[in-house]
Amino acid sequence: MKKIGILNGPNLDRLGKREPKVYGHATLKDLELALRAAATSLGVELAFFQSNHEGELIDKIASWADEGFSGIVSNPGGLTHTSVALRDSLAGSELPVVEVHISNIYRREEFRRHSLTAPVSIAVISGLGFEGYHAALRYLAGKTGKVEKVLS
Repeated sequence: MKKIGILNGPNLDRLGKREPKVYGHATLKDLELALRAAATSLGVELAFFQSNHEGELIDKIASWADEGFSGIVSNPGGLTHTSVALRDSLAGSELPVVEVHISNIYRREEFRRHSLTAPVSIAVISGLGFEGYHAALRYLAGKTGKVEKVLS
């Protein structure tokens, strides 16, 4: 059975409380429950990880790569725009990564419009709320193997 990692970065543990006009009222736990139900129907196993600490996210990516995961759905939060180290970890994992953002980062502040991690992702979904995670999961559930080459 395919294993897909759901990686959430800084402040995503505050979903439902932090800026509900931007991110909605649903919590990270709500998202996890919905994705687990979807995974059952897709025949995939999920692992969830959230951290407010960059190094912990990087360690988890390496762990998932070493454990033979099939892909990662990644919402790096604010690290999307600042972390070369996270970008390098995703690229080095050689796993297919779909980057997801709950809000449309291209309709927000200028600094949010540039993603360091997008070029090493096979797709970016921005602005669909939790549905973006579901779309990424459906895509990765049908994807096989490691990424042969990512653009730099």
